Amino acid sequence: MLSVQVDATKGIAILEPHGALSKEDFERAARTIDPHIDKSGRLNGIVVRSQQFPGWDSFGALASHLRFVKDHHQKIARVALCTDSALGSVAPKVGRHFVKAEIRAFKFAEFDLARAWAAGGAKG
Repeated sequence: MLSVQVDATKGIAILEPHGALSKEDFERAARTIDPHIDKSGRLNGIVVRSQQFPGWDSFGALASHLRFVKDHHQKIARVALCTDSALGSVAPKVGRHFVKAEIRAFKFAEFDLARAWAAGGAKG
């Protein structure tokens, strides 16, 4: 399951996976995030918060994740990965070749810093 919360005042979305990600998780995320993007034209940032990367429950879930990224990356300025997973250090290097958004990794305990950076308020 993927918990999705939009903080409209900061223009950010917080995504917290709990277990393997499903196709429906990304469909639900789009239904939650898209109204904010439709209203404001963009999202300042997304914070993905998960101590460890949970993976996907199927190939369809991976495809849905890739579609979500394709459909949203040009409308999102920053992506903060808040995790202790090794993927956190690799994803920004790989992701910058495929998405417009700036990507930065934070330790799981640095959630407040990740939120501030995603909103555009913290440098570095």
